[in-house]
Amino acid sequence: MSARTTAPPWPLVALFTAGYLAPYLLPTTVGRLDAALPLSATQAGVVGSALLLCSAAAGFALASRVQRLGPRRLARAGLLLAVAGYGAAALSTSVPVVVACALVGGLGSGTSTAVAGAGIASHRDPHRVSTLGLLGVSALAGAVYLTVPHLGPGHGLPLGATALTAALVWPATTRLAGPGSPAASTPDDGAPAARARLPHRRAGLVLAAAMLCWSLAQNSLWGVSSHIGTRQAGLTEATVGMVFAAALGAGLLGVLGAGALGSRLGRALPIGAGTALIAGCIAASASADGLASFAAGEIAWNALYPVVLSYLIGLAASLDPRGRWAVLVGSASSLGTACGPLTGSLLSAAAGYPAMGLVLGGALLLLAPALAAVALRTAGRPPRPSTVLRAGGAEQPVVEITVDHALPARREFGAAGPVHAAAAPAAPPL
Repeated sequence: MSARTTAPPWPLVALFTAGYLAPYLLPTTVGRLDAALPLSATQAGVVGSALLLCSAAAGFALASRVQRLGPRRLARAGLLLAVAGYGAAALSTSVPVVVACALVGGLGSGTSTAVAGAGIASHRDPHRVSTLGLLGVSALAGAVYLTVPHLGPGHGLPLGATALTAALVWPATTRLAGPGSPAASTPDDGAPAARARLPHRRAGLVLAAAMLCWSLAQNSLWGVSSHIGTRQAGLTEATVGMVFAAALGAGLLGVLGAGALGSRLGRALPIGAGTALIAGCIAASASADGLASFAAGEIAWNALYPVVLSYLIGLAASLDPRGRWAVLVGSASSLGTACGPLTGSLLSAAAGYPAMGLVLGGALLLLAPALAAVALRTAGRPPRPSTVLRAGGAEQPVVEITVDHALPARREFGAAGPVHAAAAPAAPPL
């Protein structure tokens, strides 16, 4: 597997969309579980947290196994679990069945996200692919928020939309590598996958821990946003859905801006400053008491959130071209996402929504310098790519031999000698 591939990104974008849709639909899913089933708001939040916890567990379990097991096989298994789990949960009215099937669907979402994360990390331009993925999931989630309130009550509509998306993404898996391909068995340095060393361990661990808390803060608010809109701001579900759709539309514009900006400002400034701005948006949204304040907070927050997330995904991908840090950091993010609904429900129940927003915003302000420091520390230090020979369409890793004492250059070698070879610039990563 080359350090960076140029394969078409659309299968990864489709898989990313299918894996991330469940977290994006979390507010309406939790709100409808509370309204349609004999569950309290806190119990519905626990179900949402358990669903995302299963997603995170799948990512942690598969972080170092995606290439060895084969992206195509794992992607199909994840999509099958998502279709069966979310589909059965949408059709059932029994609380135990809904909960159990939603957890199965969460495992499927986590598996799909793990495969997508590993593939994005191996792409030549991971930031561009992650931006396209965020565009896809934001657009789809926005469409769901616009349509679901007009299709009637019930918990099955958002779950059914997630299952349907997973089914529609299935054909894209034909473009993914199978377990027998060279990419699935050999990492960039030519060593067996099980013995390949994980680079940038300290930076990766700090990033994973910070991402867990970052996502926890985001999704603590996201998990109770529908309750803030309906109970504190006094809006109807249809109006809240329109606000969410507009917010996700602003997120689309933000991601387009991030894609156009690219790496011109590096990663540290968008990540650090963006996180600080998000902290203010969360505090403002949690204290909303009407349509104007609720819409302003949600739209500003959702415009910034995917921008910063796209840079964080790119940062994680840059730490390891095999995608292990991308999957581990993504799983840590999913773990924070999983704890978000329950944390938001408990904080709001104990202190109220405005106080919850202040707590979450303060936590993000503390995280901003740590995330920016990781971005600065790893800037310009990507993992060293392997050298690959392409002969007859096959990729063969070149074994690099270090010589302790360099041989003296000899003039009789001429223009093709080692002097010119040493002066030649290094080949760009493939």
